[in-house]
Amino acid sequence: MLDQRLLQPVWWEENEQGVYVGLIDQTLLPQQTKHLRLTSEVEVAEAIRALRVRGAPAIGAAAAFGLVLGLARQVRERGETLGLVEAREQLQAIGALLTTTRPTAVNLAWAIKRLLRCVDENFALVRNAQELQRVLLAEARAIVQEDHDACERMGELGAALLAEGDTVLTHCNAGALATMGIGTALAPIYVAHNAGKRVHVLVDETRPLLQGSRLTAWELQRAGVPLTLITDNMAGSFMRQGRVQAVFVGADCIAANGDVANKIGTYSVAVLASVHQIPFYVVAPTSTFDLSLSSGEQIPVEQRKPEEVTSVRGSIIAPEGVNVTNPAFDVTPHQYITALITEKGIFRAPYEALLRNVW
Repeated sequence: MLDQRLLQPVWWEENEQGVYVGLIDQTLLPQQTKHLRLTSEVEVAEAIRALRVRGAPAIGAAAAFGLVLGLARQVRERGETLGLVEAREQLQAIGALLTTTRPTAVNLAWAIKRLLRCVDENFALVRNAQELQRVLLAEARAIVQEDHDACERMGELGAALLAEGDTVLTHCNAGALATMGIGTALAPIYVAHNAGKRVHVLVDETRPLLQGSRLTAWELQRAGVPLTLITDNMAGSFMRQGRVQAVFVGADCIAANGDVANKIGTYSVAVLASVHQIPFYVVAPTSTFDLSLSSGEQIPVEQRKPEEVTSVRGSIIAPEGVNVTNPAFDVTPHQYITALITEKGIFRAPYEALLRNVW
């Protein structure tokens, strides 16, 4: 059974010494479980950029709490001299800082925009910056609760698509460590497993940062879900042998036409699944959709440091000075996607008309 409380990736913490954003440092897993207490919005931005917290819904929550933390720091330092107009200006600047940390994952920008909209809606209703801080904290906590509930609902919907004895292939980590609930892509697996349905998970390692082998395998093992760890380039062979009945992945951004940006390598898995006529499901909350983008061609793809490719956990594996490109994500066109599973239901092609009618 998954103990979600032990895997919660981000939380708000208050005590007599002050306020903090708490994190599990995911760069150290699975060898070490270290809890961080961040004291400023700059530390939160660094943690998001460095992948100490990752997964689209989780970094959305981290960014929301980071915005509140930044205001709390100003309130603590300035007290009653911090006026509402200046507080709003400071929040806009903090929001801009946090938004630049991960450009692809739309949940981050969505959470910041939601809290800044909350500022505007409550600006005339609060008396001072302290009251504004309380309002924003309540909104950030609402984001967390909504994501928790969305994960549960997506798990229920997705579990119904799994048959007894199915083997499911996953890519990257889209479980409790990536969300504020039981996960996106892993949620149907957890729900099915907890209901007594026999499922097995093929976990691909997910180069270059090994979120599959380090995080997904660790999560599933702790939950007692049967799994087998494979390298990324084994997926096609297992599909050809009939050893994969479904693929479940998460998402960092979904465009209006159903194109999906997810961890680099997702596109390859989707094409392989299509060739072998295996259902390819994307599981993501509505906060991951950006209907202002007509297609995946408009989704910005984050480029990360070459060192993530040329070394593994500090050990260099490539010749010095070799040319490297390191896109963190790729875009899977909607024609390779069997269905989009959200908390509002399961959507199948054609996606755009359906999505715009629901949103």
